[in-house]
Amino acid sequence: MDSKSLFEILIRENTEMLLAFLRSSVRDGHAVDDLYQETFLAAWKRLSDYDRKRPFGPWLRGIAQNVVLAHYRSTARADTPLDCEAIQWLDRRFEAIQKKPGDTFQEKLTALHGCVEELPEPYREPVTLRYLEQHSVEQVSSSLRVTREALKKRFARAKSRLADCLERKLNVMEAGS
Repeated sequence: MDSKSLFEILIRENTEMLLAFLRSSVRDGHAVDDLYQETFLAAWKRLSDYDRKRPFGPWLRGIAQNVVLAHYRSTARADTPLDCEAIQWLDRRFEAIQKKPGDTFQEKLTALHGCVEELPEPYREPVTLRYLEQHSVEQVSSSLRVTREALKKRFARAKSRLADCLERKLNVMEAGS
């Protein structure tokens, strides 16, 4: 198989994962689109560096990390939401998700959406407002009429419940295979 065909297959398999990673790193939708294209362009240029014995996703996310950090440096944003350690933590979380059962990233994303729907209202609403509707923490706090500290606790509890639910759903997928 030639490099172009291999690259096209790997891109199709990793598009959803990369978009989720970029959206987790950058809130501006236009910037996400630009960074997505920039990441794939950089990956294409560096394809000869890719070790085919290793998974493509982590290699691609490594390129995306560099692209995101360069984006924040070039925009000189003082309010950069993520530093290098946070992006690396995010990459480790994506790697853990990628190792879970389920044929595609989309199946895993569907399981996560199901878990969000199962959250009790006090946890589902802040998660929906913040992560699905992309409201700022201040907007969510104001909308729900809770302090930032109370909101942080809700997010922590919601994330714990989501992790348990996702683990359960993905294990069911694995058992059904």
